[in-house]
Amino acid sequence: MPVISGSSCRNIALSLATELGMHFIPAETRRFPDGEGYLKTPIGEFESIRSEPVVVVSSTFPDNGIVQTIMMLANVGDIQRGDLTNLKREGIQNLEDVGRRVILAIPYYGYARQDKRFSAGEVIAAGVIASHLSNSCDGIVILDIHEPRVLESQEHPIKCVTAVPEIASWLKKEVNPDFILSPDKGAVERASRVAGLINVPFSYLEKRRIDAHTIEHTPKDLDVSGKVVAIVDDMISTGGTICRASDALRRQGAREVHAACTHGLFTSGALTRLAQHVDGVHSTDSLANPRAVISGAPALARGVRDLLAIL
Repeated sequence: MPVISGSSCRNIALSLATELGMHFIPAETRRFPDGEGYLKTPIGEFESIRSEPVVVVSSTFPDNGIVQTIMMLANVGDIQRGDLTNLKREGIQNLEDVGRRVILAIPYYGYARQDKRFSAGEVIAAGVIASHLSNSCDGIVILDIHEPRVLESQEHPIKCVTAVPEIASWLKKEVNPDFILSPDKGAVERASRVAGLINVPFSYLEKRRIDAHTIEHTPKDLDVSGKVVAIVDDMISTGGTICRASDALRRQGAREVHAACTHGLFTSGALTRLAQHVDGVHSTDSLANPRAVISGAPALARGVRDLLAIL
């Protein structure tokens, strides 16, 4: 079976293909001078795309990732439908329609945090994007999405998977923490699962939003004196939350503080900022970044196998 990706997810797609024992196809991608994207699937891969189900690996981040995802799904759909017409008249122009058989694997679901309408007139972008993508494939696998409930009404099956087992295994081997902390109540479930797999206690920090730009962290009475603590969250963007949580832990005597996440966005100089507050940063390779030390491929592979069993 083929696993195909564009430029943005090539490394994790290759790892996924290896994990599944499948054939990897790198799509040709480039940009025109005006910034528009170009995508082409090698002619020599048409037979495998038409003879077996296809796994397309692509993220909806940044915005051009959404466009590339749409283009790849449409491209695979054309090939499976047998629509190969082209102006150069290269190869056979039309073949039998073998039916669409496509699974979309999304390492990082951009716009996932836009999952609610806080004010009138806002777009629930997470649901809108899911609707468009769901119509172009037969199932979607998403790695550690911020809020899975926004996807419940989609036409085709969506499998949400987590890299928690891989994160726990990495932390146990490389950090050996005494304590797992969630930076707020919203991430408690993830932190508790990591703690359970490592067999250490866990807790969270109380987070109170003062205004649109200010968040106050109130330390609980945590017994972390002299201990190694790992803060676990789904994503790290600016790193501000992690830095404040780390400072609270230091005040309570933590010996070391590490940060772990699935999605390492690391915007606005986050890694430089984090280096001043934590002893280590550990993320999966759902996004290319200097701290991508944990593979997200095993989690995606679990979801792909589950969908293949029901499609």
